[in-house]
Amino acid sequence: MSLFSPPFPAPIISSSSSSQISRRFFFSKPRFTSLSSSIQPRSMATQDDADLRLSRIASSIRVIPDFPKPGIKFQDITTLLLQPKVFRDTIDLFVERYKDKGISVVAGVEARGFIFGPPIALAIGAKFVPMRKPNKLPGKVISEEYSLEYGTDRMEMHVGAVEPGEKALVIDDLIATGGTLCAAMNLLEKVGAAVVECACVIELPELNGRKRLGDKPLFVLVKAA
Repeated sequence: MSLFSPPFPAPIISSSSSSQISRRFFFSKPRFTSLSSSIQPRSMATQDDADLRLSRIASSIRVIPDFPKPGIKFQDITTLLLQPKVFRDTIDLFVERYKDKGISVVAGVEARGFIFGPPIALAIGAKFVPMRKPNKLPGKVISEEYSLEYGTDRMEMHVGAVEPGEKALVIDDLIATGGTLCAAMNLLEKVGAAVVECACVIELPELNGRKRLGDKPLFVLVKAA
C-alpha cells in the first residue's frame, strides 16, 4: 500500500493536430512510472527515498478536461508547484544528478523551463539562460528554426549569454515531440557550448520525442507509459 494517497485523478493526456498543443497531450491514458534507476541519490539518501519522491511527483500532476478546447485533457504541473515538498523533491532530484558535473549554464525552455531552471541553476552554482520564442528578448539574439507539424517556429537566446566551451543543461517540464529541446541544443552548440544533458519532469513516449533527439542524452523523472 502506498504511504500516501494521490490528491488528484491519474493524469490523462490526449493529442491534437497542432504540435504546440501536442507537447502536452496524447491519446491514451498514461500510467506514470518512476525512473528511479536513473537517479543519482545524495549520499545521505537511500534508493527508497528517491522512489518515494518520484511517486509523490507523479501523483501530484492533475488533468484539466476540455482545456484549452473541448476534447483536450491538459496535463497540469501547477498542482505540483502548490505542494512545496513535492516541488522541492523535483528540484532536489535534478540537483543531485547535476551538482558535480561542472555545468555552468542551465538553459530553460519557454515557458515552464523557467519554473524549474532557476532554482536548479542557483543550487549548482550555474547561470540561468532563458530560451525564448521570437521577439521576446531585447537586444541582440541568436536564433534556431525548428519544424512543427504544420510550418516552423523559432527559438532565441541572447548573444553572449553562453561562451564557447561552457557545459550546459537544457531543462523543460516535459518532452513530447522533442522539437523545442532539439532547437535549444542546436542553439547552445552553435555558440560552442557542450550540452551535458536534456532534463524534463515528464516524458510522453507516444509522441516519440526521445527518437527525435537521436543520440542526445535525455533524463526524465517520470514517464507516461
